[in-house]
Amino acid sequence: MKAIELVRFATGAIVAHPLRSGLTSLGVVIGVAAVVMMTSIGLGAQQRVTSTIAGLGSNLIIVSPASTRGGGGGFVMQAAGSSNSLTDRDAQALLQQVDGVAAVAPAVRGQAQLVADGANWNTRIEGVTPDYLIARDLVVAQGRMFDDREARQGRKVVVIGPTVARELWGEADPIGRRVRVRSVPFEVIGVLESKGQSSFGQDQDDIVLGPLQAVRSRIVGRRLRGDEVQTIYVKAASEDVLDRVQEDVSDVLRQQHRIRPGDDDDFSTQNMASILQASQAAVATFTILLAAVAAVSLVVGGVGIMNIMLVAVTERTREIGLRMALGAKRSHVLIQFALESVALSLAGGVVGLTIGVIGAVVIARIGSWPAAVPSWAGPLSLGFSVLVGLVFGAYPSWRAARLDPIEALRRE
Repeated sequence: MKAIELVRFATGAIVAHPLRSGLTSLGVVIGVAAVVMMTSIGLGAQQRVTSTIAGLGSNLIIVSPASTRGGGGGFVMQAAGSSNSLTDRDAQALLQQVDGVAAVAPAVRGQAQLVADGANWNTRIEGVTPDYLIARDLVVAQGRMFDDREARQGRKVVVIGPTVARELWGEADPIGRRVRVRSVPFEVIGVLESKGQSSFGQDQDDIVLGPLQAVRSRIVGRRLRGDEVQTIYVKAASEDVLDRVQEDVSDVLRQQHRIRPGDDDDFSTQNMASILQASQAAVATFTILLAAVAAVSLVVGGVGIMNIMLVAVTERTREIGLRMALGAKRSHVLIQFALESVALSLAGGVVGLTIGVIGAVVIARIGSWPAAVPSWAGPLSLGFSVLVGLVFGAYPSWRAARLDPIEALRRE
């Protein structure tokens, strides 16, 4: 028998029972679709986490009082009246004594109600220095950033995020307008470039930046004493010196705070690169787990193919005997049934891949993260479908090829 005839016989057997063939492939469809969607969702989440952490600033080290460190790389505001361990003097010492530093930016933060031109908005306000833009990789899209002189003098000027500008003034130009922050009047001198939403659902454009001294004394002064700050952002000059800079930062702060050898630090340092690696590893592990769970349905689909093929061998016993009596070899029967099994599995793989890609795109849009369908999803899914067809179709094909032609012809 020619190869084309074997393919024609296998195709005819599948087309002759469309409903049964469709139900047989259903397990593979579900399995492939689940694997593609779970993998795509995991990769999309990984990209979202990566972009969010990268949005905090590249080569960034975040220094905070030890008592304010929160889970997941976040920071928890200290209660009123508590003492912070970081000061302006610490930030100045880091800038002067640590080599390989591109910027050092102390900061304080709080929530505040904004009122302007009859509109009001509650948002996050941070008191910073001009180097904050360098440390956090922020860009002023409109207007300007306040300078060192304005920061030292505590001038009442602010740079706002796009969300704040939209909520208070709509499409109007906010530059030069007055806004009251907790009843304190400030002048808007700049608008930040949009950074979008973080993977944790936080709007990164919903923020107000003001001079450190002005915000500390007039907005969040009750929570701080003297020149205390809540966070110091240290930007390393390059990724190559990031680890060394982090060690030097710890050494300088231990000297500043007169911490004796063996005693615990009263501050914490977090390297954004390390947090990014840990987050990526966690998401990757979770993605593999989801894909492994989804792959179980592929095995179930393979078992379904085996069952149907065994039924097909039983139903077509006389057909097999007749073909073998007319000269067909056992290898021809083996190849024919193997082709049927692979065709059913491959068809299920194609349909499952299509459903998986569409599902991944839809879920990504709903979840507002990147639709990250890996380039290897197609070849791997189809290849695995063929493998499932071969593995689970092997025994039925072998059983069909082992039939005795005489006994097969006698079967009713």
